[in-house]
Order: sequence, then structure tokens, then C-alpha cells
Amino acid sequence: MTWMNMKTNNIFENSTSIEILNKIERGKVRHAVLDFDGTISLIRDGWQNVMVPMMIDVLMETPTNESRKQLESTVVKFVDQLTGKQTIYQMIQLCEEIQKRGGTAKDPLDYKDMYNDRLLPIVNDRITKLENQEITSNDLRVPMSLEFLQKLTAYDIKCYLASGTDIEFVKHEAKLLGVAEYFDGGIFGALREFSKFSKEMVIKKILADFDLNGSELLIVGDGYVEIQNAKSVNAIAVGVVTKENNIYDMNANKHQRLIRAGADIIIPDFREADQLLSYLLDL
Repeated sequence: MTWMNMKTNNIFENSTSIEILNKIERGKVRHAVLDFDGTISLIRDGWQNVMVPMMIDVLMETPTNESRKQLESTVVKFVDQLTGKQTIYQMIQLCEEIQKRGGTAKDPLDYKDMYNDRLLPIVNDRITKLENQEITSNDLRVPMSLEFLQKLTAYDIKCYLASGTDIEFVKHEAKLLGVAEYFDGGIFGALREFSKFSKEMVIKKILADFDLNGSELLIVGDGYVEIQNAKSVNAIAVGVVTKENNIYDMNANKHQRLIRAGADIIIPDFREADQLLSYLLDL
């Protein structure tokens, strides 16, 4: 696969960090689906620092002879690979790992609840600081993500939010960050009955409801899942290589993973939204 940086392609006068990997049909986008955590929101930044140790603790209770370090390697790998899907799928994999080691697994939802019990105090602390004006919503958003949404809306592009995080949390946190109002197409997130929601379902429903072809739909996210979903229906895929605060260096190959997943365009954040939209919309 070959790719070109916009600078070398002379699309813009000034240098840019935007990477063009695949040729797209420009000027057709009418709808946009965006991921939430790591794409727009930083409220849950560092969630890996909670999930991985929790899973290691659980696996240490099995009859395994592996050390914490060995288990860490296993857990980091599958947590990273499943990022972008609903959290429950990471817990389903945890159950499989327990059984592989001769343990008896609980229901995946029980492990998801255990994870949320550990994560939510951190999330709520950030929300409290936001409500007390110790920090601003801008501190908890990916740089210029709000402005990107505002520009999409200004160009009459219908926006949808699709997240692997539980729907009640996504709606609440999107409102706190001041972005909820821009998702006129709807806000979607994980359900307790997890088989009734996926990003793929949202994407396919939009295509069917509005009789769209792929180039009329833009998918933006920092996980390989939504990028693969985009390419499976020939939508335009923008991968966001945000740097997350996790101690397991899961960001190390995010750039290459998004490329392998099929991203058409790679950006570090939305600071160059004008240039990005100029290219996408053929302005």
C-alpha cells in the first residue's frame, strides 16, 4: 500500500500532519459517524490502566503458573485488539482466558460490572472537577473535536455518535463535553443486551435508511473496529491517532494498526480540521 502526505502531494501550501493513504471520491459526504472515547472524549482516558490490572487479578485466581508479567502480556494484547468494540467483548475474551487456565468464569457482564466499579470513581472525579470548574470541557476533549463537529454541522452533514461504552454514560458525557447537540442523527452506545447494538449495525442502518453509497458516508475513529466497518461498506475512513494515557504503551502501533485496518486518511487530532474538510468535501 502506498500513501502520500498532503505536503508532498502539494494539496495545500502549508505543511500538514494529515496523511492521505487511499484515493477517495471527494465532495460527496452527507453523513458522518464518529467514535467517542479517544476520538472526541478524554473523560475515560487511561481506562486501560484499570481494565488490565483487574483482568490480571482475575486470572491470577486460576490454577495458572504464569506470572503477573506473563499474564499482563496476554491481557494487553487482547484488550488492545478488541478496543473499539463494546466493552463486553473484552470481558467475553477474559472468560475464555479463565477457562483456558482451568478456572471457572462468571458471566461476562459480572466482569464488566467489576471493571465499571473500578473505572467510574476516576471518571466521576474528572466530571466533578469539570462541574466545579477546576478544569474545562476543553481539557477533556480531543483537541479541536468540538470545532470539527461544528464545521460538519455548518456543511449540513448529519452526524451520529457510536461508542462501545454504555449508552447511558455516552449520552451523559457527550452532554457534559458540549458535543451532544451536534449529533442530530443520534447517539448510540453499548446495551446490556449487547447483541442489539454494534457500530456495524448503526452504519448499515444509515446506509439503508438514506440509500447512500460508500463515498457519502464518513467514519471517524481511533479504533481499528470502526475503520474496518467503514471499509466493509466502502465508506470513507479517517483514523485518529490520539495519544492515550496508558501505562502499557498501547499507542505504540496505533498508527500502523489504523493503516492496516484500511484507513483512507490518518490525523493526530482535529487541529487541522479546515484542511481535512477542504480535502474531504472538495472545497
